[in-house]
Amino acid sequence: MQLNGKYALVTGSARGIGKGCALALAEAGAHVILNDRPDSPDLNKTLEEIQELSSKGTAVESDIFTPDGRQELIEKILDQVEGIDILISNPAYSIRHPFLEFPLSDFEQVIQGALISGFHMSQLVARHMVSRGNGGKIVFISSVHALMPYAKSVAYNAAKAGLDHMAQTIALELTEHRINVNAIEPGWIDTPGERGYFSDSTMQAAGSTLPWGRLGKPLDIGKAAAFLASEEADYITGAILRVDGGFWFKDAIEDER
Repeated sequence: MQLNGKYALVTGSARGIGKGCALALAEAGAHVILNDRPDSPDLNKTLEEIQELSSKGTAVESDIFTPDGRQELIEKILDQVEGIDILISNPAYSIRHPFLEFPLSDFEQVIQGALISGFHMSQLVARHMVSRGNGGKIVFISSVHALMPYAKSVAYNAAKAGLDHMAQTIALELTEHRINVNAIEPGWIDTPGERGYFSDSTMQAAGSTLPWGRLGKPLDIGKAAAFLASEEADYITGAILRVDGGFWFKDAIEDER
């Protein structure tokens, strides 16, 4: 998978899945444009890692959870590079509460962060891609939560289900412009965000129950994103790719022990 000469924007790329995607794209030769919020403590560290893999890396701070922040991000990027060929839209935001106690404000915040920000970011980038006339690649980071109704995650579940359908609709509308639009559904991935909710022992125990014998790593998602962003995936659009080590069917396997 060669991405030499391509400019790839990865939102939420200071850590976790976004970082895994950024590293994989850099390894494939892309000039990676990292983005995270202005007060991110990890953005420059990730940029240094990208630059160790390749001299082609840029970091642009902007809060994409706001309309102004998303517009500002595009303007800042186009002041520095000639265009955006690839967008990895990683609207990562989750708050967990039991349904009966879920504050409306938190529900709205998750939908805004995990769904609406992805819609607007992709719209802005797609308009740019259409104006250039060179096609492009858009990859949304969704989740197995889109189809698996996990307790205490009603807002996140709804956002990711909406994201999958949104990605397919956008894919349909952008075919005439030769812009491939796909989504990846990660399973349980070992990220700093997950470790904010679960202990190390819980994470290790959960990994051992999966068919693949471990939790996913951010780079597992990154490699899938690099494939979908490459010319090898030219004939793939509107697809939802599950990357979960068998997490989806772990309870369907007969225990013979």
